Amino acid sequence: MTHWPDSRLCDLLDIDHPIIQAPMAGASTAEMAAVVGNAGGLGSLGCAMMTASGVLDVAAKTRALSNRALNLNFFCHKSPIEDAKRAKAAQERLKPWFDKLGAGVMPDVSEGHFPFNAEICEVVLEASPKVASFHFGLPEEALVLRLKDAGIVILSSATTGAEARWLVERGADAVIAQGAEAGGHNGWFLPRSGEVAGTMALVPRVVDTVDCPVIAAGGIADGRGIAAAFALGAAGVQVGTAFLATPESVVSDIHKQTLVAATGDDTQFSQAFSGRAARTIVNDYAQAMATVTDWPDFPLMNTVTAPLRVASAKANRPDAVSLWAGQGAGLVNESTTRDVFESLVKQAQSILNK
Repeated sequence: MTHWPDSRLCDLLDIDHPIIQAPMAGASTAEMAAVVGNAGGLGSLGCAMMTASGVLDVAAKTRALSNRALNLNFFCHKSPIEDAKRAKAAQERLKPWFDKLGAGVMPDVSEGHFPFNAEICEVVLEASPKVASFHFGLPEEALVLRLKDAGIVILSSATTGAEARWLVERGADAVIAQGAEAGGHNGWFLPRSGEVAGTMALVPRVVDTVDCPVIAAGGIADGRGIAAAFALGAAGVQVGTAFLATPESVVSDIHKQTLVAATGDDTQFSQAFSGRAARTIVNDYAQAMATVTDWPDFPLMNTVTAPLRVASAKANRPDAVSLWAGQGAGLVNESTTRDVFESLVKQAQSILNK
C-alpha cells in the first residue's frame, strides 16, 4: 500500500488510496466505479434518480467488474411543496426554449425522483456496499441505524461546521467537506446566513469541528489539490469533475467537449435546471435564467427541464444542457478513468513525499 500522511480514511473504507470518485448522478457508471475500485480508490454510483431495481442492477454490474469497496449515493432532500402558480410561471419561461430546440410537448412540473426511504434502504441492505453516502443531510435515524447495523459505512456532505457536527451526531462515520467550487448540486441542508465557503476555508473548520475523517471536495482535479487537502487536515478527497470527460462517463458528448474546453472561470451556480443551486458551465439557458429565484421546489423542475436538456444534447448544442462541472474544470483533459486516477495518485505522491 502506498504511504499517505493520514491512513484513517483508507482504513475505514478498506481502500489503498484516500480518493473517492464522486457519485455524480447521471454521469457515473458501473465501469467508472469498478475502474476506480480496482485501482485502489472508492468507486461510487450516483443512485439518487434510480428505481429500486435500477440500483440493484447497477450494483450487481459493478460487482461483476470489481470486488473492491463500493459506494452507493442517495439524496435526502425534503419532499417538495407543489405550487401551481410557480409551476405555471416556470412552464411559461421554458416554452420559448422548448420551441427553439424542438423539445416536444412540455411535461407537467412533477416529482420524478424521491428522497432515500425504507424501500431503497432494503435495496441497499441487499446490495451490501461498503459505503452508503448521502447529499442534503441524512435519512431518518431508524434507516441510518439499519445501515450501520449491517456494517455499512455512512458518509454525507457538509458545507459548514454546524452541518458536519449534525451529521456526526446522527451517525456519519466520515464527513465530506464540500466547498463552493464543487460541480453539481451544493449539499447545504441547514439554515445559513451567508454564502457557501470555499474548500480552502471550509476544510480546516470542519476538521476542527468533528473527530472523524474529513474528506475534502470542491475544485480538486489534480494531485496538487489532493496534497493541499492533506495540508488542511483532510484525510482524503472526493473528485468528480476530473472524471466527467472519460469514456466511462455517460454525460453527453457536448458536455464532455464543453468541459475539456472550459477554463474553470466559466462556471456559475444555477437553480434553473432543478430548482436548487448547482454549479454548471455557463451556457445560454443558465445565463438567461440567472435572475429568476421563484422556481418550483427541488427536484420538481428536473421533470420539466429534462426534455429540454435532452434535445439540446441531441442537437450537439450546449445551449440548455446542464453542464455540471466544478471550478477545477480548467484542469480537465480527455483521458480514461484509469489514467485520471493514476495521475491523481502519482502527482499527489510526488508532492507529499518530497
